[in-house]
Amino acid sequence: MFKGYAGQIERGRRRIEQAREELSEVALGGTAVGTGLNTHPEFAARVCATVSERAGVTIRESENHFQAQATLDGAVAASGALRTVAVSLMKIANDIRLLASGPRTGLGELALPEVQPGSSIMPGKVNPVIAESLIMVAAQVLANDQAIVQAGEWSFFELNTMLPLAGYNLIQSIETLGNASRNFAEQCVEGLQATERGPEMVERGLAIVTGLVPMIGYDLSAAIAHEAAASGRTVREVAREKTDLTEEQLDAGLDPFKMTAPSE
Repeated sequence: MFKGYAGQIERGRRRIEQAREELSEVALGGTAVGTGLNTHPEFAARVCATVSERAGVTIRESENHFQAQATLDGAVAASGALRTVAVSLMKIANDIRLLASGPRTGLGELALPEVQPGSSIMPGKVNPVIAESLIMVAAQVLANDQAIVQAGEWSFFELNTMLPLAGYNLIQSIETLGNASRNFAEQCVEGLQATERGPEMVERGLAIVTGLVPMIGYDLSAAIAHEAAASGRTVREVAREKTDLTEEQLDAGLDPFKMTAPSE
């Protein structure tokens, strides 16, 4: 599961890098509508070099001023990348929030860092406040993205007149999502601890019967799962009665770690 989370973040970072590359292209030097009329031929190159040096980021003159001034496609693409990262983070934060629910009436597979005294009404309760703060920020980024999309749609002929709206929302998305992500990593993810609840639930779960299919077939495995569900016993307990498998074979077939990779 956490390998999947890491994969989401890795791909999200790649999308952000690509978006940043697009945002480095500016319309400077195109004057009113992209023709460059009445501007010095070296104006854009010189200013871009100066701003890049002073700001510590690279900006470059657009190779096509008409598209650069008539659209906000770069900002829309960047917001789309941020939206994707926000959706990924919302999924991750929600998963961790649910996995940490409990400890007795929820999943309880994770123990969250205790970053606050607890619930105002329930002493000792650890609320998933850091995960929930990230979820709220992600929701705001999705809303900002809608505003940026509408700003991008407001392009008519050679000009777009909604750059301030797009810029405001894009900067807010970058700042808030960056801060919330850092806070989530430092105040929640780094302090997460696994409990014994997960292994216990795996042993009592019905899905574990899948490991027996190559040994006893699908039909008998299904019958074992149904009886385990009806009786409240584990798959292992029912399989002892319904099959001739030895304890060693049961251990091998019901090994959950073997189910995390393709069969050999």
